[in-house]
Amino acid sequence: MKSSVDRILTTHTGSLPRPKPLIDLILRREKGAAIAADALEAEVASAVDAVVAKQVAAGVDVVSDGEMSKPSYTTYIRHRVTGIAPDPRAAEKGRDIMIGRDLLQFPDFARERRSFSDVAFPGCVGDLRYSDRSALGRDLAHLKAAAAKAKPAEAFMTAPSPGILTRFIINLHYPTEEAYVEALADVLKVEYRAIVEAGFILQIDAPDLGSARNNQYRHLSDDEFRSKIAERNIAALNAAIAGLPADRMRLHICWGNYEGPHTHDLPVTRIIDIAFKAKVQAFSIEAANPRHDHEWEDLKEINIPDDKILIPGVIDSTTNFVEHPRLVAQRIGRYAGIVGRDRVIAGVDCGFGTAVRTEPMVADSIVWAKLAALAEGAAIASKTLWGAKAA
Repeated sequence: MKSSVDRILTTHTGSLPRPKPLIDLILRREKGAAIAADALEAEVASAVDAVVAKQVAAGVDVVSDGEMSKPSYTTYIRHRVTGIAPDPRAAEKGRDIMIGRDLLQFPDFARERRSFSDVAFPGCVGDLRYSDRSALGRDLAHLKAAAAKAKPAEAFMTAPSPGILTRFIINLHYPTEEAYVEALADVLKVEYRAIVEAGFILQIDAPDLGSARNNQYRHLSDDEFRSKIAERNIAALNAAIAGLPADRMRLHICWGNYEGPHTHDLPVTRIIDIAFKAKVQAFSIEAANPRHDHEWEDLKEINIPDDKILIPGVIDSTTNFVEHPRLVAQRIGRYAGIVGRDRVIAGVDCGFGTAVRTEPMVADSIVWAKLAALAEGAAIASKTLWGAKAA
């Protein structure tokens, strides 16, 4: 993974706005309609080509395919792994799992809040097997072709952690959650290795280390969540990435990609020590939303291993405010002051298209204005941290 050697590099968290025709095709497929595979694939290929070029034009250094082909960052797995299918029991349990403690505290907000996805969660109904690598192969080929034309500094592709899939693909088959997590880790090995071997950075999305404590495991204490869930999930992840080079992987932690109270979020200092046990080089964390913007001060007191890179979110992914580049530069500077300028990459709190929805949280045009502000802020920070060399 490239470091910020002579200037602050920029990246984001993976998902970006999808073209409306592609959204329509994906939603129709997810709701059971028959979709011509070649029509969908043509839309995906075109969308990836365009979104990679737009990232480079906006000043993003480390780009992704925008998750163009995926209905969400987790549930796309059902098209590649056997043993997963729509099930009314999963849909009902999925609704309960998404109830966070802040939603219980503010029921009037909860009544107004839109759901994560326009499609109900599927269930695990049988033994998991990675049965179809063709969709994965197409995703890798599309990103490789688009990157070859746009020539970004580097490219990454996302895949979910084993732990987060327990939240979005409801277990209706395995006898225990522990057995389910192990089975998930075993099938995810295929994606992890393929992404790294294709020459891309692997980003592992792990909101199970943050957001899940607030909703899926709201009945546990913080200490119980840390010892029983977070430690177990990191151990499963490490088993799944065993043998892969740490410097080709990064881990994303978030507290739920929604504009809301977040009054019961786990502080970053209560989870980052366990996250650092993951055998990856870089860590993407929410750092711009108003419940976590202050936590850079707390990280000063944490022992951050010398071989780790931080990717703090310096723009928010849930609001249509466009951050001022000077604010972006200030936020970058805070983290550079903690770990050094070469160990900070400027990022985004979470994805702009976490799940395919007809009404996104952030308007498409504003997403690109925010990413341009990210790049401009990184350029300002670079001049401060490197002087004339970064100009």
